[in-house]
Amino acid sequence: MKSVLRYFKGVGRETKRIKWPDRETFIPSMVVVICIAIFAGIFLSLEDLATATILEQLRNAFESI
Repeated sequence: MKSVLRYFKGVGRETKRIKWPDRETFIPSMVVVICIAIFAGIFLSLEDLATATILEQLRNAFESI
């Protein structure tokens, strides 16, 4: 139990040493991350739709054989 408490005290000390970004740096970075996440979500959704369509077409093509 002491080791767990010591661990969290160490985490607290390290957190205080972090140099957090100011608002002028944080906001543009956050916008970039959100835009990339939205783009990735749209891209992966379209890729999934295309793959499902291709697999459905292949299933229909080989069903008649």
